[in-house]
Amino acid sequence: MRKVFLMFSLILFSRKSETTEKRSLKDYFPSASEESAPPSATASPEVAESISRGARIYNNFCATCHLGSGQGIANAFPPLNKSDWLQQRRQESIKAVKHGLKGPIEVNGQEYNSVMTDLGLTDQEVADVMNYILTAWDNNIGPAVTVEEVAEL
Repeated sequence: MRKVFLMFSLILFSRKSETTEKRSLKDYFPSASEESAPPSATASPEVAESISRGARIYNNFCATCHLGSGQGIANAFPPLNKSDWLQQRRQESIKAVKHGLKGPIEVNGQEYNSVMTDLGLTDQEVADVMNYILTAWDNNIGPAVTVEEVAEL
């Protein structure tokens, strides 16, 4: 308990004073608003709603490791933005979100060997977050993921 308190104190007191610079959630998670995930102009209303729900799920579950920008954390968590793995391995990507992932994978030429736990998402939530990721940032990977597609995996 004492170690936790000391670590918390170090973090708290090592931060800049509140009066020097105030930061918002968007400074840490640029995709923290729904406006950052505009569905493509050709998306149906159902897909647009799925993407909107997926943005909320992403910010609650995925942004901690993959960041709000989708850039990931070097040598730890792979990028989702401009990810060749997402583009080339659709079913494996869906399975990773649905069931978690353990073991080495290669993304954009770099090996990652972290653990992504099963997040306990429903098939609808998996489809929604996948639809967000596939259309967020610089991604434009289609077609939309369906609940039926997720349920088959």
